[in-house]
Amino acid sequence: MNVAITGGHVVPVSGEPIENGTVLVQDGKIVAVGADVTVPDGVPVVDAAGGWVLPGFVEAHGHLGVHEEGEGWAGQDTNEMTDPNGARLKALDAINPADIGFADALSGGVTTAVIKPGSGNVIGGQTVAVKCWGRTVDEMLLRDPVSVKSALGENPKRVYGDQKKLPSTRQGVAAVIRDAFTKAQDYAARKAAAEGLFDRDNTMEVLTKVLDGTLPWCQHCHRADDIATALRLADEFGYRLVVNHGTEGHLIADLLADKNIPVVVGPLFTTRSKVELRQRTLRTPGVLARAGVEIAITTDHPVVPINFLVHQATLAVKEGLDRDVALRSITTNPARMMGLDDRVGSLAPGLDGDVVIWSGDPLDVMSRALRVFVEGREVYRFEDGEGVVASPYRTR
Repeated sequence: MNVAITGGHVVPVSGEPIENGTVLVQDGKIVAVGADVTVPDGVPVVDAAGGWVLPGFVEAHGHLGVHEEGEGWAGQDTNEMTDPNGARLKALDAINPADIGFADALSGGVTTAVIKPGSGNVIGGQTVAVKCWGRTVDEMLLRDPVSVKSALGENPKRVYGDQKKLPSTRQGVAAVIRDAFTKAQDYAARKAAAEGLFDRDNTMEVLTKVLDGTLPWCQHCHRADDIATALRLADEFGYRLVVNHGTEGHLIADLLADKNIPVVVGPLFTTRSKVELRQRTLRTPGVLARAGVEIAITTDHPVVPINFLVHQATLAVKEGLDRDVALRSITTNPARMMGLDDRVGSLAPGLDGDVVIWSGDPLDVMSRALRVFVEGREVYRFEDGEGVVASPYRTR
């Protein structure tokens, strides 16, 4: 799709803001961003005068479509809590594009979401990145898989402890991870030495991709001791670690910075509903960033509604996070962490034409997303006091 968005305050995030700028999208890709862009004949022009123009936001950790809102048991496909090692599971296979959360995402300027299995299993499965508009997940697909989700702490030990089976303690949870990677190492060695036919194992195939660095390891962990366990296991097996949640990350920010471990922080708009969340604070993103840790902010949708992603960033600024870092934490940073920065996260030539026109500074809670474009196609518009999502279904 083609579109030229002109006259707005353009914030590419990857570069300096441009007054009265233009973003030109052709065939779904950004081809030019600047103050003196020539718009070819025939390209539709959208006047963004008085508004702010930004890239679509990137949610680095959510459960859109796999934990459907208002559907109860029928729409709950987040956790396969029958096997601690679910590496072969794919979030892709459980996403319902009709989940109302996708419309909410667009209303909050979120155009890309990394959707993950839940934290009931020690190894939850493979994550996937999708655009937040489309008929089928295959049409929405940005990249699959993106990473492998794993969990430390309360959740897996509660799930399997209630079943009276391993793991029921933190040491048991760590042992499941250690056993899985040890078996994956042995599997890789046998496969390398095999001649001719080899009996493949879907679980081991995924874990060997973590070991060889193809897929990062997204580790759910809240408490500082669990974060330390995540660091220990990553050192032991040499995989690329991304800490998810990091609720007590501010207590060991220097350790995370020294090891260059990125952290997806959040959700931040929650009560301290369990022991692991006793140290939850909106100051955590700022403390981590000042220590030199690369951060992204997450809603963990539906724990916090995904359209509140930018509001979490705003309140993190109120509690000490640099405002430029706040914008990067929901755009360029999550895109880079999840290996998506060749497609999304900023307004730059060659990237997807995912563009949002805001009524003003998006970090002002009174601003709203007015028009949202995904790959140059307008998919959301706020008019007459309500948001309207374009139907992805083709009708005659």
